[in-house]
Amino acid sequence: MRAVDGVSLTIAPGRVLGLVGESGSGKTTVGRTVVGLVPATSGSIDVFGTDLLTASPHTLRDLRRRFGFVFQDPAASLNPRASVGACIAEPLSVHKVGTDASRHKRVAELLEAVELPAAFAKRYPHELSGGQRQRVSLARALVLGPDLLIADEPTSALDVSVQATVLHLFQELQREMGFACLFISHDLAVVDIVAHDVAVMSLGQLVEVGTTAEVLSAPRHPYTRALLAAVPVPDPAAQRERREERAALLAAGSVAS
Repeated sequence: MRAVDGVSLTIAPGRVLGLVGESGSGKTTVGRTVVGLVPATSGSIDVFGTDLLTASPHTLRDLRRRFGFVFQDPAASLNPRASVGACIAEPLSVHKVGTDASRHKRVAELLEAVELPAAFAKRYPHELSGGQRQRVSLARALVLGPDLLIADEPTSALDVSVQATVLHLFQELQREMGFACLFISHDLAVVDIVAHDVAVMSLGQLVEVGTTAEVLSAPRHPYTRALLAAVPVPDPAAQRERREERAALLAAGSVAS
């Protein structure tokens, strides 16, 4: 079995690529493979001019300083026994960047950037709300000033009202810092907000790639049309039309299951 097969993606500097698909489509595997958390069995992963599959351990260590990763569940990805400040500073410690004083200063800067009080550095993850924990996770991912950020469903575990504030914060930080990002999501409405380009995956393969406007306004592949038809809308008549469209696509066998 191949979780991902024949996927070819390009993320330009300063651009956000939204990678969308249903659960089990392989999108998280792609994100983890890009930063070396999951080894690829063939092909190439060219990041900043270096192929991760053939790079030496020393080269990979240097490259990882240029990566940031925001995990789906901040409660599981933050060490419950470490303070918020220690969690954010951990990448600095691992890569031996700066002194203790400069690390404390950098933590304070990142807390301010994600709109949390500096006093939160002394708190522990269980003392924070879900939205606050995800802000801490974002601060940790950005503490090294990465050139490439992988955000794996960063808002899926949050309430809708909290999602909006976190997405707005993400947009501001991306514009300010200029990092490229692979934004993984099953929610096309979220991707529409944050991404410049969109890639759609189904059963481990890419089915459509283009700018966000192109893919979401005039989808070419039946699977993309089915995903769009599944997005809820407030108008009951429009919602009924979307359900009928999705049912027709499924009945016609245009969408693999």
